[in-house]
Amino acid sequence: MKTVLVLGASGQLGLCIQEITSADNQIDWLFMSSSEVDITSSYDLQQCFNSKRIDYCINCSAYTNVEKAETDKETAFSINAEALRSLADICKRNNTVLFHISTDYVFNGRAQMPYLETDLTDPINVYGASKLAGENYIKEHANRYFIFRTSWLYSQYGHNFYKTVLRKAANGEELNITTSQTGTPTNAHHLARFIVKLIEEGNSSYGLYHFSNTGETTWYGFAKEILDIACQDKGKLKEDNSYKTIASRPVYSVLDKSKLINTFHHQIPAWEEGVKELYCKEALPN
Repeated sequence: MKTVLVLGASGQLGLCIQEITSADNQIDWLFMSSSEVDITSSYDLQQCFNSKRIDYCINCSAYTNVEKAETDKETAFSINAEALRSLADICKRNNTVLFHISTDYVFNGRAQMPYLETDLTDPINVYGASKLAGENYIKEHANRYFIFRTSWLYSQYGHNFYKTVLRKAANGEELNITTSQTGTPTNAHHLARFIVKLIEEGNSSYGLYHFSNTGETTWYGFAKEILDIACQDKGKLKEDNSYKTIASRPVYSVLDKSKLINTFHHQIPAWEEGVKELYCKEALPN
């Protein structure tokens, strides 16, 4: 029986994985939250790997507060970068396949076409720089790994744009959303299913890949689609590009998925389908 360790299991991707593996009797799933295993502690990590043989490790741990990272650089790099050096070393020593989630923010956003895995990286904020450093540590220290760059991840779990839009709309609050950034919303369940599928199949096409839903939109377009699907009044939805953020954001960060689709023959749904699927799923009675 395969044993899979999921770190950061209380985050939205970790919870999505838990949801689809709860009745899996073919794989031994070990779900560890950040309160149970501190990824920045080499001791904590080693204790996990000492407890039993780990065939796969899915790292869902991350520092994701893009704004706060600008003034908390040390913590962002500790979690998103330095911890990956230790984790990659441990995975290599234990012959464990490492799955890691990265971001579209490793790019500067000046492109006019979707980014390929081979395109030049040039992060313009601390969060992106820390995630890129983590990627590089994995490449240097691990020998069997999958790195998936994704974008605008959302689900029914945690704090994310999808949930914020629905909450504000339900409360009758104004929604002032920018049209100045273009990317691709990604349903976290789609990424979770793909990762689990690779583990179940024992796939060994290791490397760096882009995974997001297909198509592109702005944050405003994303919000409009959410409200359309939820049949919510869009009267309080306004275009607003005057809001200033501490962290610089890529203007265009659409990811090209050709390498992943061609390698794994995997069909990725359009981002609009992802929004509809999640809303309909949540609308079903328990």
